[in-house]
Amino acid sequence: MKRITVLLAEDHAIVREGVRKILELEDDFEVVGEAEDGRQAVAKVKKLRPAVVLMDIAMPHLNGLEATRQILTAVPSTRILILTGHNDGTYIKSATEFGAVGFLLKQAAACVLSEGIREVNKGHTFFGPFISKFIPERERKSLDRSGRSKPRKDRLTSRETEVFQLIAEGKANKQIAAELEISMKTVETHRERLIVKLNIHNIAGLTRHAISESIIESCVQLTII
Repeated sequence: MKRITVLLAEDHAIVREGVRKILELEDDFEVVGEAEDGRQAVAKVKKLRPAVVLMDIAMPHLNGLEATRQILTAVPSTRILILTGHNDGTYIKSATEFGAVGFLLKQAAACVLSEGIREVNKGHTFFGPFISKFIPERERKSLDRSGRSKPRKDRLTSRETEVFQLIAEGKANKQIAAELEISMKTVETHRERLIVKLNIHNIAGLTRHAISESIIESCVQLTII
């Protein structure tokens, strides 16, 4: 029997350990890797090519939504199943726009998690029992056969999203340049484009918008400039 290869992307080690133990009880699953942030997840998917990624949304450095977009650009055959504690409809809509084909709450039973992995591996979409009510009928109709929503025309590019998240996390231009391995001038250019695109002119406003767009969690402290 060919086993379903799974990569776990979750920034809390105790959650990764718990999910791994659940999946190891099933004969048809093989956990091939773990990642503690979105950037690691992208790199490991490129290397390991898992069939399914269990992806948290709120992670440092690179959130799960942008990681999903970058993974599907590099390895489009991988199926992304979001596993998160957020049940807000905004998160679900954003996840499908970025290419996820399933959405589960961390409160879900182990049997539902296993079912979700098997379903998305078959090419189906899967939304947990408490998720469907958060997806309006008009949104369900907008999903194509792969389960993805049509992306918004005003969506930020991958690089803009990366810079946006790091700004909202309170990183200075120098730190962002070092982390992304780009020049300070490039960071400044992206910052200027974000201000124009989003029409937001301070860090507090950018942070609030990042929270509303599911890019960072609401626990991030606002910094006023």
